[in-house]
Amino acid sequence: MNLIHIDSKFSEEKKREELYRGNLFVTSPNATTEAFVAFASNFIERAFGSADPETAQHEMQVEEFVEILKLLKPEFIHHQLSKKFIQAILQQSGCDMDKTYFDVPRLRTSTSDNYLTSGIAYAFHPHRDTWYSAPMNQINWWMPVYDIEIGNCLALHPAYWDKSIKNSSHQFNYSEWINGSRKNSANHIKEDKREQPKPLEKIDLSSQLRLVVNPGSAIMFSGAHLHSSVPNYSGKTRFSIDFRTIHLDDLMEGKGAKNIDTACQDLTLADFLRASDFEHLPEELIDMCKPSRPQELGRYSPRVMPFLC
Repeated sequence: MNLIHIDSKFSEEKKREELYRGNLFVTSPNATTEAFVAFASNFIERAFGSADPETAQHEMQVEEFVEILKLLKPEFIHHQLSKKFIQAILQQSGCDMDKTYFDVPRLRTSTSDNYLTSGIAYAFHPHRDTWYSAPMNQINWWMPVYDIEIGNCLALHPAYWDKSIKNSSHQFNYSEWINGSRKNSANHIKEDKREQPKPLEKIDLSSQLRLVVNPGSAIMFSGAHLHSSVPNYSGKTRFSIDFRTIHLDDLMEGKGAKNIDTACQDLTLADFLRASDFEHLPEELIDMCKPSRPQELGRYSPRVMPFLC
């Protein structure tokens, strides 16, 4: 059974160990996360003008909605203040800023009543982020921008934490994805035909876990957890922020969640920035961590160790 720790006082190292065991952490809003959410909501509301972002889908043609998201999302993702907010959140959380790396925060949208479920507002099927080339020691941070409810939140599927699922991750190449499919996301409005890692067997969703938290609260879980977008019938578009972190020591030592069914061709390590100064991981280290065979994903070569000694 996976445990949920709320406002835990664990050390950052102990917290990572618990996350690698499949346990979850929830933190209450604080001044930093509330400021980040306010920053995001200002971005969103400016983009939608006089329309209420949560209900604008009922007033706009879907193509108009997509045009707004095409400008809004990249601007938020790459804004320097977005990185600064993540930096402040990690520092407040007790992370070692010289050893913690993060990827830029994503602004997600989940529209209601199948208004837009593909492309730039993709409604994610059950998946592990590791199927998308995330390292096995990746930790996901997820927070809502506005109030959410049981009908438009995030779903986790803890019954599959230690249960292997037949999937298509062995066909996924992250480099090809970022250079092609991800760039073209806004072109997929009515239907999304991009090849993405998916379960190749039926998933039992009856035991799913839905956590309803306040804006500025963060849900933390391993990138190896099976999770999905809740089918949204709330009448409102959900806006949320997520970002991911890895710890250098865990990367070097091969610590992380157990790999039970992931077989990607590469890793997303080139996306991560050091929390202290936004520097990327060294290319030599990224090359050394790349799996030589798919089944070795998440296990790193011992020759990495001398590299930083």
